Amino acid sequence: MTQTTITPAPTVRADTGPGPLATTPNPSNLGRLLASCVDRPGIVSAITAFLHSRGANIVQYDQETTDPVGGRFFQRLVFHLPDLAERLPRFAAEFTTEVADRFDMTWRMRDVDVAPRVAVFVSRYDHCLLDLLWRWRRGDLPVDIVQVVSNHPDMAEAVAGFGVPYAHIPVTKATKPAAEQAQIDLLKGRVDLVVMARYMQILSGDLLERIGAPVINIHHSFLPAFAGAGPYERAKQRGVKLIGATAHYATEDLDEGPIIEQDVIRVSHRDSAADLVRLGADIERTVLARAVTWHCEDRVMVNGRTTIVF
Repeated sequence: MTQTTITPAPTVRADTGPGPLATTPNPSNLGRLLASCVDRPGIVSAITAFLHSRGANIVQYDQETTDPVGGRFFQRLVFHLPDLAERLPRFAAEFTTEVADRFDMTWRMRDVDVAPRVAVFVSRYDHCLLDLLWRWRRGDLPVDIVQVVSNHPDMAEAVAGFGVPYAHIPVTKATKPAAEQAQIDLLKGRVDLVVMARYMQILSGDLLERIGAPVINIHHSFLPAFAGAGPYERAKQRGVKLIGATAHYATEDLDEGPIIEQDVIRVSHRDSAADLVRLGADIERTVLARAVTWHCEDRVMVNGRTTIVF
């Protein structure tokens, strides 16, 4: 039987606790609409005419097509609509029948003022986790971090200072199915995104399918590739000149999901293996933060094995 230890959020002090984007006292009445479908004439006209007929004002618009003849159309649109929160359910239902069904669209629409709920998975490396929590507390990350999950108890004290509940769910080869069921029971219906902030476990296809939210992973990037333990030490031995990080959506195939963001930094023979570890941690933090931000700002659309990032 898998043991799950839940450390509840402590009493929130004045200088800690949920980030300011968790609730918004002054609604902006801004909505975001993402849509994709087979490209053909009339899509933009239908969307904009629908918005105009409801009194919505378009304040930002991006679109892309993979091919104007038979390709796939992608669109991200930000609009202002008075009393958006109250009107959104009916607005979305009418969009479905009048526009989306007509073009066989895959789409989603949401209130910008409602921050996506995020759970962060972590093992023993703290740099990505603490960076996300710090950015969230400052209001620099457009999310509401509602849960941290770990297969080790190490980060519980650090997370407590941010007022976020911490769940310790040990994972072994023998207990992995039960551990993943515990994770699903804890998070299903509570989160809109899961972030693997150096969570050193492979998530099964069953968990990815049943968790009910997309999952973003971060890992180092080397050329040549060094899989397994001690990648920075082996990179030093091979004289690597570039190290980097890749943030991608997690799939059942390890590190094969659609890429959201990447970056690199130059290193030299003067850098020790410890220097490479430190520099690698820095770039992992920034790449993951950008990927999470872009996802939660609805800037990322998946197109098969790749992504469109507006």
